[in-house]
Amino acid sequence: MKKGLILLADWVLCSAEIPPLKDGALAIEGSKIIAVGTHQEILSKFHNYQIISLKRKLVFPGLVNAHTHAPMSILRGIAEDLPLMTWLTKYIFPIESHLKREWVYWGTKLALIEMIKSGITLFGDMYLFESEVIRATEEAGLKALLGEGLFDFPSPSYGPLERGLELTKELLEGFQNHKRIKIAVSPHTLYTCSPDTIKKCLRLAERHSAPIHIHLSENKEEVSEVVRKYGKRPVALLEELGGLRENLLAVHCVKLEPKEISLLAQRGVKVVHCPESNLKLGSGIAPLPEMLQAGLTVGLGTDGPASNNDLDIFSEMRTAALVHKGLREDPSIITAREIFSLATEQGAKALFFNDTGKLLPGFKADLSVLDLHHLPLQPDYNPLTLLVYSAKAGYISDLMVDGEFVMKNYQILTIKEDLVRERIQEIKEEILHILKKNFSPSLDNS
Repeated sequence: MKKGLILLADWVLCSAEIPPLKDGALAIEGSKIIAVGTHQEILSKFHNYQIISLKRKLVFPGLVNAHTHAPMSILRGIAEDLPLMTWLTKYIFPIESHLKREWVYWGTKLALIEMIKSGITLFGDMYLFESEVIRATEEAGLKALLGEGLFDFPSPSYGPLERGLELTKELLEGFQNHKRIKIAVSPHTLYTCSPDTIKKCLRLAERHSAPIHIHLSENKEEVSEVVRKYGKRPVALLEELGGLRENLLAVHCVKLEPKEISLLAQRGVKVVHCPESNLKLGSGIAPLPEMLQAGLTVGLGTDGPASNNDLDIFSEMRTAALVHKGLREDPSIITAREIFSLATEQGAKALFFNDTGKLLPGFKADLSVLDLHHLPLQPDYNPLTLLVYSAKAGYISDLMVDGEFVMKNYQILTIKEDLVRERIQEIKEEILHILKKNFSPSLDNS
């Protein structure tokens, strides 16, 4: 019987801080990496292991999509070129009032296929009917921080807020020891959740030692609305409520003042930067260089596929690097190494998965394999910058989570792609029927 697995590759990139290893190899037992070295070092030390040769391949830590709304893949392209509040209140919320449980399940499956092919092993999600997101994620074999979106107004998923809190409590209790799924308490925003709702969420999270996942200071309209209602900016309001804490995952953080960045860092808050969604919705550009300089833990996210409109973290890495260089007129303001860290180890820490994000002994064998045969990846002088500036979704040949292949030689092993395509087309027709029956033609803003 084989003791474990050895992967041999042209390159192994263990983390953002460690130089790429030429002719690198990994030894894996069970779900964990037990050794990293050259081909010769690993093969001479470990015997009776299954050997997989990944010729012309780069092995690197699985990418982390630290914030998305995966089931919104079914709403991709349904409302475009609109500001956030218009997009959300005039289009998305009304359509979501007709949301069905099975739509969420199949929409998540579609998103998971895209994420797997984008090299993602771990993601963060907030949406409705989140138990269906959990079911699809378990079947696909990925890792995730998941939470039911909570609002003051009734949800098509659970009805009144109190039932949403009870549902979250049930999820927290049911998944407290799960090896791949963690549950977050997920109040949507400070403009859809009252201070009383936020306090209830904070108490629930505290009782279960759970993360809190919230959108924060996404655009100027949000800030103005919170100031109008409560007389304070979002960060100050959350601080007053006791919400700025180490278990808080704050998404977007586009409209932050310098003192707010310092306060978030002092409180140990985790942040997710979603540059492409922020750009597409006209929300602005988050002060990423200042956040990193302050010592904040920052992950990288796509946001939902209805506002991005994809789940490609390679694209997100490139955009995150380029937009800040251009905005500040300084090519050194943010480096490829820093961006890669956001998409791997920092993203994992932001989602409270501290044993993944690096390919080092003792870490989980969560990894992705980039196929260097693709012409835009040649020549391979610098594997790390290839990943940040040149790689794309679709260039990933293999994906592993906890030492188990989820995709091998471009074939996803855990999801039937043809079945998902078939169901998505059926859901599209259902949604078109609802739009035609319930909404004015102005919903088509193309």
